[in-house]
Parts: sequence; structure tokens; C-alpha cells
Amino acid sequence: MEAWTIGPDRFTSRFFLGSGKTAHYTKELIDSAVNRAGTEMISVAVKTLDTPDSPLDMIPEGICILPNTLGAHSVEDAVRMAHIARDKGLGDRIKIEIMTDSRYFLPDPHATVDATEILAKEGFRVFPYFYPELRVAKRLVQAGAEALMPLASPSGSNKGLQTRDFIQELVRVIDLPIIVDAGIGCPSQACEAMELGCAAVMANTALATAEDLGLMAEAFRLAVEAGHAGYLAHRKNAL
Repeated sequence: MEAWTIGPDRFTSRFFLGSGKTAHYTKELIDSAVNRAGTEMISVAVKTLDTPDSPLDMIPEGICILPNTLGAHSVEDAVRMAHIARDKGLGDRIKIEIMTDSRYFLPDPHATVDATEILAKEGFRVFPYFYPELRVAKRLVQAGAEALMPLASPSGSNKGLQTRDFIQELVRVIDLPIIVDAGIGCPSQACEAMELGCAAVMANTALATAEDLGLMAEAFRLAVEAGHAGYLAHRKNAL
């Protein structure tokens, strides 16, 4: 696949490994994501950094780390976690996750915009996770986000692109990388997201719960590549 960028970071892969309900990484999961799916970015919850099984100990050199604020319930929580990650030498990338509930893990749009604005002004490269509402997306762009991470469906649900039309509108209007996050449960759903013109797909639960983890990782790589190629081919609607 052709190279592409998010800010100063250059990638060839368009599949990223995330963290959510399956926040506890295993070496097999990370190895499969890197070696079979080709991932070049892995999101790590700040709250796991000081645990005995910290994913940082399993991630090979050369992989971009995207710390996330999983567990934050306020702007203050998110800002504090971002500073913890930077103080630990993880750089200025931060994925903002500020949840409003413990059942669907839906993000708080207002707090997410506020945290994005604060952290962007402090020099952070902010990747906000949010429900794909165009008005919120525009506010996040104005707040200084570097890429947008709309949810496809509730985190860990594996229900696929339930917000398909909203994400397609973001791709059409927003001039930032759109990385679909949460709810992608199988390779065909990742392919569909890429066919919309999304820059990348982030998944975790679909891989972590597969019986053959390595094969699932490879299937995601092929699906993402096929979907991106399909988008570039500019399919015309049938008569």
C-alpha cells in the first residue's frame, strides 16, 4: 500500500490495534497484529502503564504508541492522563476518550471538544474518539485535532458500521484523517469502512476473541487493503 501520513508520522499500514473492553494485551495479540496484520500504531491505555503486565513491555521498537485516556470521565481526567503519558516519555500523541456511561462506552462530545482544545494548545497531537456527528467533528477540527476517531458502533460490540452514513459524511466534509474506531467485529466490516474512504481502521476485540488470532489478523490486513483499493478505484453506482 502507498505511504500516508498523520502529522509527521508516516505509515504504510492502515490497520491499527486498539484497546477497549479487551484492554489487557497479550504478547500473542500484539505479535499477530504487528507481524500478520502489519499494524504500525498501537493504542495503549494510560491506566495500564504501571501495571505488571503493561503492554509497553510487549510492543516492539518502531511501532507508534498512541496513549489513550480510557477510564476518563471528565476533561480534568483526560488532561491529567495525557500529561502522565508525556511524562513517561510516550511523546505528544494522545487519544481522548471521555465516557458518559459504563454500558455502551459512549463518549461525551462536549468534554471531548474541551479536552482537545486544552491539549492541542499545550502542544499535544490529539486524536479524539467521538460519536460521528458532523457538528461535533467540525468543533474538534477547530479545537486542533490532528485526526478524528469516530465510533462505528459501541465499543466491543462487534456490530460493525451502524454509523455508516454519518462516517461517510465525515469523510466527505472533514479534511483530516478519519480512523474508524470501536465496533468493527470482522474483516468484511473493516473493508466496508475503508471503501468509504476512511484513512484507517482500529480494532481489538475482533482479534483478541478469535480462535485463530494470527489468521484473523491476516484477514484484517487483506480486508483493509482490499477496501482501500476499492475506494481508490472509484466505483460508479449501477444504473
